[in-house]
Amino acid sequence: MSENIFKVIRPGINTTFQDKGRSNLYHLGIPFSGAMDNRNYLLANKLVGNDLNNPVLEFAFQGPLLKYSGEKINLVITGDVSFKIKHNDNEIEGNCYETYEIHNEDEIDILSTNKSVYGYLSIAGSFDVSYQWGSCSTNTKSNIGANNGLKLQDNQIIKISKISNNFSKKKINYINSKIEKIRVIKGTNFDYFSKTAISNFFEKEFKVSKLSDRMGMRLEGVKLENIKTSNIKSEGLIKGVIQVPGDGNPIIMLSDHGTIGGYPKIGVIISADYDRLVQIPPGSNIKFQQVELSDAETLYKMYEMNTHNLISQI
Repeated sequence: MSENIFKVIRPGINTTFQDKGRSNLYHLGIPFSGAMDNRNYLLANKLVGNDLNNPVLEFAFQGPLLKYSGEKINLVITGDVSFKIKHNDNEIEGNCYETYEIHNEDEIDILSTNKSVYGYLSIAGSFDVSYQWGSCSTNTKSNIGANNGLKLQDNQIIKISKISNNFSKKKINYINSKIEKIRVIKGTNFDYFSKTAISNFFEKEFKVSKLSDRMGMRLEGVKLENIKTSNIKSEGLIKGVIQVPGDGNPIIMLSDHGTIGGYPKIGVIISADYDRLVQIPPGSNIKFQQVELSDAETLYKMYEMNTHNLISQI
């Protein structure tokens, strides 16, 4: 066999190449991008013995159907995902966080995520992808990154540049935990909102809109009253910041967000809760809980420590 490839039989709803993303480019209008759920991304690479910044395929809701041609290769899927592996005339029900040997002519059919949004496919080796500004992460809004900045297409060929000879079976028992409340710190325009709006923000539930993607999560619910102005001079944005436009419905900036914005910012999602936030599917209800900056820093250190412990056990 001359080369090792996947043929895309079905691309899935939003399948892109991602790694850790791009840093220090906000001043050029380029966001971090990168894997939405960082912990599941890292676990995917570790389970197949890759460098932790190796490119993976990230998919949302329904994933791709891929047909493999080439030498045998190890593969893993992370997240809360239903998938099958078709080998000869047999179908294997796949388990997340467990590696599988894939052989010539096998098919991987990623059916759906389960009450979540994102999943990850990693191979023991390297996809043949292009890099921009030190990252392969695909940002489809800006058409930058691997695959000419596009999500996977029907009948596309994905080339594999390197296959690892590590075929040891790996498996971990990991459960994607849910969270009752998403914790936030005050935003820079917190005092733009009425006492009633602030009370509603922390006491009422909001519904995740279908108009959500890698750029932002739109929420529906009680309208948040602005007592100063709904438009401000454009300022820099960061991942997780919560803007409130004139209609009073919050928008949470996610990994592919614009780097400046002119809507008041009521809060910022703490980094420790970001992975679980992005896995909340449209139609779900969420609530917010205020924490202080010092608490957010402590919670992030705990998140990082737990992630490190998980990875070190593999």
